[in-house]
Amino acid sequence: MSFWEYANPQKFMQLSRKVMPWVAGASVLCLVGGLAWGFFGTPDDYKQGSTVKIIYLHVPAAMMAINAWVMMLVTSLVWLIRRHHVSALAAKAAAPVGLVFTLIALATGALWGQPMWGTWWAWDPRLTSFLILALFYLGYIALWQAVDDPDTAADLTGVLCIVGSVFALLSRYAVNFWNQGLHQGASLSLDKEENVADVFWFPLLVCIAGFVLLFLALVLLRTRTEIRARRMGALLARERMG
Repeated sequence: MSFWEYANPQKFMQLSRKVMPWVAGASVLCLVGGLAWGFFGTPDDYKQGSTVKIIYLHVPAAMMAINAWVMMLVTSLVWLIRRHHVSALAAKAAAPVGLVFTLIALATGALWGQPMWGTWWAWDPRLTSFLILALFYLGYIALWQAVDDPDTAADLTGVLCIVGSVFALLSRYAVNFWNQGLHQGASLSLDKEENVADVFWFPLLVCIAGFVLLFLALVLLRTRTEIRARRMGALLARERMG
């Protein structure tokens, strides 16, 4: 069985119908369990107090905001190279989800930054690149709405996705590129000195798993909706011609 078989809309619909309830259920379990564990089962940090618990929303949302754009980049490249419609519709479906994650990351970052830095916002390299990434999300969504022909819209948004990937990369590695800046280093790192303490680390991993599964469930749901909308549009076009 080839992976590319699922680029066929009918086979994608069959597979996603079976998989989606399990993914959605697992996301609910991980999110409820991880957030409850993180917010109510961990102590306050000796430096940050209870503010540290924002990481259970901020870190997973920030990770998925970047990874959603990476997923859009991959599926857009598949569309541009192989012209599989499901991949283009999956990229379109992921954009609003990625935008919401980006806004959650910006909002929770501001809530954490105000007591820690004494300001809601700073033109820090990572924060600035993250804000630009949010604008790229908005531009991507708007471009899909502005172009009537679906294939042309997929082509143009695919190119935009490639350009915006620069800021997705900067959002991830800005702290490494520029030494200055208020933003702290990575919360999850192979370097034990940069990692959060185990008492915060384990519930954070559960929350991250929940966000990943939630993203997959929402993208599957929205992609199925996009496929149905494309089919409906094709049927209406045939009726007008007939």
